[in-house]
Amino acid sequence: MSMSRRQFLQVMAIASANGLLPQSVFAQRQQSADPYEIPNFGQIRLLHFTDCHAQLLPLYYREPQVNLGLNDRQGKVPHLVGHAFLKHFNIQMNTPAAYAFTHLNYVKAAQKYGKVGGFAHLATLIKRLRETYGREKTLLLDGGDTWQGSGTAYWTRGQDMVGACNQLGVDIMTGHWEFTYPAAEVLANLKQFQGEFLAQNVKVKEEALFVGAAAFNELTGHAFKPYAIRDLSGVRVAVIGQAFPYTPIANPARFIPDWTFGIQETEMQQLVNQIRHQEKPNIVIVISHNGMDVDLKMASRVTGIDAILGGHTHDGVPQPTTVKNRDGVTLVSNAGSNGKFLGVLDFAVNKGKVTAYQYHLLPIFSNLLAPDEEMQTYIDKVRAPYLAKLNEKLAVTEQLLYRRGNFNGTFDQLICNALREQNDAQIALSPGFRWGTTLLPGQPITLEAVLNQTCITYPETYVRNLSGQAIKTLLEAVGDNLFNNDPYLQQGGDMVRTGGLNYVCEPTQAIHKRISNLTLDDGTALDMNKQYKVTGWATVANQSSGKPIWEVVVDYLRAHQTVKLDKINLPQLIGVEANFEAYT
Repeated sequence: MSMSRRQFLQVMAIASANGLLPQSVFAQRQQSADPYEIPNFGQIRLLHFTDCHAQLLPLYYREPQVNLGLNDRQGKVPHLVGHAFLKHFNIQMNTPAAYAFTHLNYVKAAQKYGKVGGFAHLATLIKRLRETYGREKTLLLDGGDTWQGSGTAYWTRGQDMVGACNQLGVDIMTGHWEFTYPAAEVLANLKQFQGEFLAQNVKVKEEALFVGAAAFNELTGHAFKPYAIRDLSGVRVAVIGQAFPYTPIANPARFIPDWTFGIQETEMQQLVNQIRHQEKPNIVIVISHNGMDVDLKMASRVTGIDAILGGHTHDGVPQPTTVKNRDGVTLVSNAGSNGKFLGVLDFAVNKGKVTAYQYHLLPIFSNLLAPDEEMQTYIDKVRAPYLAKLNEKLAVTEQLLYRRGNFNGTFDQLICNALREQNDAQIALSPGFRWGTTLLPGQPITLEAVLNQTCITYPETYVRNLSGQAIKTLLEAVGDNLFNNDPYLQQGGDMVRTGGLNYVCEPTQAIHKRISNLTLDDGTALDMNKQYKVTGWATVANQSSGKPIWEVVVDYLRAHQTVKLDKINLPQLIGVEANFEAYT
């Protein structure tokens, strides 16, 4: 009996997972003189980056030591960190790959291997990979979260990043934080974008269509083009866009009042079926901003997709996960964040069908890649009007400042401390964003560094009185979003950060049973009936009236000059001890 295309792809994926096909170039060739020398494979090449969060310059970005996967996700990709990650992907300790993909020995490794990312360095690698393969056989895909995350993106309303992506040659993108600008600005930026913006799961509300709101397709209600077909030297590729499903919940709906979002699994299956039937593609790809756990579930339930190139959860995964469904398998990858990685997926096609693939996730080491002159010129020009402000030195850090991780990071704690001191509050709450760059001990904390942690379009702070019960309920709600058993009910991100407040967390419990033993820093138990003065920022439902969070942090840093944290408000975790590495 002959082997079907999907059966063959499944066999090839299993072979890859067992080392019979090329693995990550950095895992196998860590001592290579040129780790970016990738052998050409197949007939088409897809280049993928995601979640760069407007970071145009090389940077430091520490990967998490806590990325909990619960129930059937425990101990599986993408919920592997540190030593477990290295073991799973066969990466040696104290190598460039170990530095790129884990938090281990981070400061020493960062000092040895240098900064990562930077659009000028990324541009050099992209040009090389396209030119050596054949530009006409490649696509450059951007998974979104591109226009937000820096001072210059905020001040230019994302236009600096639109120009950078045009310079980079992005062919197709989808989005998430792009929708935290007002809809008119989103549409204006997309008019300047030279690629295609795709989102099959963003619709225009019926009442908005009735009064003349713009839509890509008034009949279907799609706000944006749902998919694109590209012919790459005779190989027909379909690319479907999947924007972040929970934008109006995780971010202010007031910015995009006419648009609805959602996972829309049924519509995705119908669209894939339609494309397969009408367009006759050789390959179907989804460029997704679901988050990897959501992508893994979708891949198990929606058939006809060859690969999902994902983002949102910032997981840097060296090899795709092979997901079985009733019609075969789908590859699911996630390409990290902050311009730190570039995914390279090559497909071999024979007689119109996929027969094999090769995947690499390449860390962008800025000291190994010369900056592209055209991109560097663009970056210098777009940053020039703001340099004096961005380079203002506010303080110096004596310790590593980072954010990424399910629970409090040191830069998050700094923000919480600033909120409490500047607003004379007992407790501070700060959102569990996964973006935000890292500072090494001894580095100056500039205004740009602060903006890299705080720059959003709803930065206003608040001070209000909340009961102990209200605080516990809030933590329970966020915890359920993060640790819900159903990936489709997870909105991504990490746990809200707390300042002045400690607690015990049992992630495997149900809602209202995860959070207990809440205490203030002096050990006093939180009284459920007592009111506490609480400060925070980034309210979603209603706009607050306080000054922007970066002004609060700047005032705090100017007053202190040196940062050395006495305490980090990390929860005590129960029931997941084997699923993370000890706090450091």
